[in-house]
Order: sequence, then C-alpha cells, then structure tokens
Amino acid sequence: MKTRVNGIEVSYEVHGEEGAPWLVLGHSLACSVRMWDPQIAALKERYRILAYDTRGHGGTEAPKGEYSLELLADDLFFLLKELRIQTAHYCGLSMGGMIGQTFALKYPGVLRTLTLADTTSRYPAEAWPLWQERIRTASERGMEPLAQPTLERWFTEPFRKGNTAAVEAIRKLILATPVAGYCGCCYAIPRINLTARLKEIKCPILVIVGEQDPGTPPAMAREIHEHAPGSQLVVLPQAAHLANLEQPEGFSRALGEFLSKS
Repeated sequence: MKTRVNGIEVSYEVHGEEGAPWLVLGHSLACSVRMWDPQIAALKERYRILAYDTRGHGGTEAPKGEYSLELLADDLFFLLKELRIQTAHYCGLSMGGMIGQTFALKYPGVLRTLTLADTTSRYPAEAWPLWQERIRTASERGMEPLAQPTLERWFTEPFRKGNTAAVEAIRKLILATPVAGYCGCCYAIPRINLTARLKEIKCPILVIVGEQDPGTPPAMAREIHEHAPGSQLVVLPQAAHLANLEQPEGFSRALGEFLSKS
C-alpha cells in the first residue's frame, strides 16, 4: 500500500489482526520491509504490524538531496497520523534504530516501547569520511560496488556460506536501493549524537546487538544501555549486523518477551 505524507509517497504493509497493539518496524540502510519477514511471521498473531519503507528505499519515494534523522522521524510521524495510529511499539535496526531514538525524543508519548537493534546513539567525528566515501562510490558507480562489502559487514562468514539464498535476497535489496535514497540517508546517519539525551526517553527500551556486529558493535549497544535508565540489553551470539536475519528465532523471542511485559 502507498500513501502520501510529508511531501513524499510512502510504501507500507500492515499485518495481523485489527485491534491488536501496533508494532512498527523500521529497517536498515539499503534494505526494505522485506528484511523483517521473519519477525512479521513470528509476531503477527499477537500484534498489528506496520512495516514501512524509509524515505529513499523500497517502494517509497527517493528525493535527491541530503536527508536528516529529524526528517525521517517526521515521515514516520505523519504516516502514523495518516493511518490514525495514536500509540505503537517500535523496533528499528541500524538506521531504523536511529530514527526510533530521534522519533522518541521529538514525539514523546507516541511510542509505548522502543527496541533499538544493532544501532548507535552517536558516531565519532572520524567516521564521517567513511560515509563520504560511500556517498562518492554510490554517486559515481552505483550500488554494485557497495553490495559485497556491505554483505560482509552484515553477516558472519559461516552464515554467508551456509545461507546463500538469504544473503542473495539481501544483495538484491542493496542493489535495488535508489542511489539518491542511499546517499540522502548516508548524510543523516553519521550525524546522530543522542547519547546524552537517551535518559529523556520515558518508554521502556530494549537494546539488541549481534555479538559479531562490526558496524555498530556491542560497545555501542552497551553505551545506549548505560545511558538509558532501566533499559534491557540482549547480545545475540553468532550474529553480525542484521542479527534479526542471522538469528531470527533468538531475535524474535527477545523482542516478543520484551513486548509482552511492556
């Protein structure tokens, strides 16, 4: 389904029974709602799930220019408003987690819980050149050169070798990501600097991280956990950045248990 909010056309899916609590899923950079298929299958019996494609990704419009996390949070706010969703649980991975933090701070009271998976609350200044290089590569050569290095960060080597179909599906999502959308989000991501404000978020917080995540490693997850009073931390073994796909059962179990208590 598609609707026009905040000046762009947004693509989204709704799963589950009417009347159940809402759970919103926010995906990573260079992915789409499809990265959440295992969690949708595991949780749709208990929750009304809204999975949406972030600005510049999947079936959502990809305007040219620099995006900000505030803009991406606004997209979600106006989507919830359009769908008449007053409160919801939220689970975001990587970029989705950054949008979640920004949203929770900008729109307090909307989120019932906040799950932050394989993400960070801040990047050091020295990370910016890395993101500039990714922007340059995508702008000059497209998404193809970025696909394999990204997959190597997102999945452990044993998983890549033993789950070729799952890895290939994510490769296709990376390649299908519009360059404008990828670059727009690459401007937003490294500017996150919310660690000192995490204590302002009043809803329950769950932090999940793959033990072998090289992009947003456990140290970043622990920093969020330490600065978010009352938060819970789950470290999933044998998982890299897309922990929800590499360890789908463990991820869905941790998320489901957290939601059921909140």
